[in-house]
Amino acid sequence: MKQDKTGYILTLSIHPSDVPEEILRDWVGARYQVVMVRLNGEEQPMNRESEFGGAEAVRLAGIICREPEFHKYLQDRGEIFEANEQEATEWLRSELHIQSRSELKNKPESVQKFIQINEDYKSWKNA
Repeated sequence: MKQDKTGYILTLSIHPSDVPEEILRDWVGARYQVVMVRLNGEEQPMNRESEFGGAEAVRLAGIICREPEFHKYLQDRGEIFEANEQEATEWLRSELHIQSRSELKNKPESVQKFIQINEDYKSWKNA
């Protein structure tokens, strides 16, 4: 990888046996989209959410507390009475034993609990 005045340039090397034949036969100038993911020690995609730290938790906590779906999730579980951002924020602070979401930067145990809450919320949302 290198950088020039237009941005970053990523050179991709693919072993000949890994290149699908249809790509080799495609017309010059054909466009493709490539996806990159960071791999863990077992050569599997990393779960980036499980590795985020306090600063990322602060940001994500602010985002989900504004989501109407998160309000509905909490209401469905009987955690809040009114589905709104204020109730969701107050519930989250109480649940994580913090006065402010910014405290997540320095409280790893609260971050871990928040990660679990977020996972439960995502499962509910995808059900």
